[in-house]
Amino acid sequence: MTVTYTARVANARFCGFSKLLLAWKGSIYKVLYKEFLAFFAMYTAISITYRFFLVDDQKRYFEKLSIYCDNYASLIPMSFVLGFYVTLIVNRWWNQYTSIPLPDRIMCTLSGGVQGGDEQGRLLRRTLMRYASLSALLILRSVSTAVFKRFPTMDHVVEAGFMTREERKKFESLHSPYNKYWIPCVWFTNLAAVARSEGRIKDDNTYKLLLEELNDFRGKCSMLFHYDMISIPLVYTQVVTLAVYSFFLVCLIGRQFLDPGQGYPGHDLDLYVPIFTLLQFFFYAGWLKVAEQLINPFGEDDDDFETNWLIDRNFQVSMMAVDEMYGDLPLMERDRYWNDSNPRPPYTAATLFVLRKPSFQGSTFDMYIFCTCILNEINAGMVSRREFVKKQKILLFKNFVKKVIFGKKCFVIYFFFG
Repeated sequence: MTVTYTARVANARFCGFSKLLLAWKGSIYKVLYKEFLAFFAMYTAISITYRFFLVDDQKRYFEKLSIYCDNYASLIPMSFVLGFYVTLIVNRWWNQYTSIPLPDRIMCTLSGGVQGGDEQGRLLRRTLMRYASLSALLILRSVSTAVFKRFPTMDHVVEAGFMTREERKKFESLHSPYNKYWIPCVWFTNLAAVARSEGRIKDDNTYKLLLEELNDFRGKCSMLFHYDMISIPLVYTQVVTLAVYSFFLVCLIGRQFLDPGQGYPGHDLDLYVPIFTLLQFFFYAGWLKVAEQLINPFGEDDDDFETNWLIDRNFQVSMMAVDEMYGDLPLMERDRYWNDSNPRPPYTAATLFVLRKPSFQGSTFDMYIFCTCILNEINAGMVSRREFVKKQKILLFKNFVKKVIFGKKCFVIYFFFG
């Protein structure tokens, strides 16, 4: 689903973004070409009707209507309306992604907090982790069409290994008119309490940390549910859509090329194809398509979230972390810089000629301050103030030139006392 092109723009180069214009998957061409062809077809139909099927009186009336539409089309604040709307959509889109529950913190807490290398300890860790994964699956199944197609019934959830048949019976016996994605989280807390009472969780601080991580996990599940339930106000979406569609409906008439022989201002050239109007449609309608693509990122568009991939990844790594990796540590040994107080990792041949800058010390570190105090000389009567300052200016200028030549900044400060 997600179209990734980060590696193709890793470095800024000549026409770097131009190569991306040839991509099709996830491109503006793919999502807009039908509307673009429909707009151009309607424009062409009106143009042919005006040129070949209208009599002279009808042409004059159409020309006045076209000029009227063109004059007032600019009153629709397209950039203002679309700019705010798309900004709101993009912020909401990224916030939804950061609200997807990830098991990484819970699995690390479980692996380090629930003790026991025997079968009971292993069963506790795997069951606790599976409950968290089940809760995430249930909420993603509720908001993502791609996940729902993969797990359309609870039978599919059981067959996938997220839930046992006994757990399914218990789950279905709990009647509630609301979404029950939170039930596995309650099972998690109850089982964690049992583990604490049995001494599998070594102390109350670890038990508290485990519940805090679960609550954070459950909070993200809840946030996804509310993002799905609370949409951007419909009136806002309608206003933006009507603004774009009405603007280009007006352009179908207002941007027609009129008879140059009539002498209308701005209509002294007949190009037949409205190039700039088509570009304007491409940009504004494409802007609206961006919002349409991102308003619900849990669908099946090219740039929607990879929810099924996330389910696979999260389930696999979390089970590995709490089971296979439990207590499995590599042998500790001295690292290669054991006796080196200034370790310097080597560079490969590909990075050998990369300019290595010295350590940054602060923006004022290389500043050269030249201060002159003339208090003693003037008080002793050795020289007049004016003569001394004149000589010092010459000296300071010479020092300034030297410092500039050697590539250092020089700031000259005079201190006058007395």
